[in-house]
Amino acid sequence: MCLAIPAKVLRREGDEGWVRLRETELKASLVLTPEADEGAWVLVHAGFAIQQLTEEEARETFEMVEQMFGDEERAP
Repeated sequence: MCLAIPAKVLRREGDEGWVRLRETELKASLVLTPEADEGAWVLVHAGFAIQQLTEEEARETFEMVEQMFGDEERAP
């Protein structure tokens, strides 16, 4: 199963950026989401931000993941 997980854009450096996924910061390609600036929520899959989200959509996505996997995941 493949999942895309919400992350918050911390810094943008051209087509790449640093995102926060819970307590972890990682580099992700933002080439597919050119509108995503610092502070934006994006769905990250396989190192690519594939879609921009609202904060509410990010929370709803985390809630769905939590329902699927139980206590292994938690909302931001």
